[in-house]
Amino acid sequence: MKHTLDQNLKKRAVHRAKIIRGQAEGLIKAIENEEYCPVLLEDSLSIQRSLKSLDTFLLENHLRTHVKHQMQTKGEDEKAIKELIKVYTLSNK
Repeated sequence: MKHTLDQNLKKRAVHRAKIIRGQAEGLIKAIENEEYCPVLLEDSLSIQRSLKSLDTFLLENHLRTHVKHQMQTKGEDEKAIKELIKVYTLSNK
């Protein structure tokens, strides 16, 4: 199956990923400059929130495209269920 992204979600996901890259670069510089630990933690937590936001975009795309197709295709529904269980399990560790 071709792995496609909804173009609007793709644009939003790329934008979010670029923000995360900038946040990570900022955190690296802050660590190198030996910023105050609570500031570093705030930066790190901000990156984690941004990653969760990106995860939401990616999951939404997967549900709207691949899972929708898999649930409508005989024999593919089990694959969709296993993938979603895997994502759920990873997100709760």
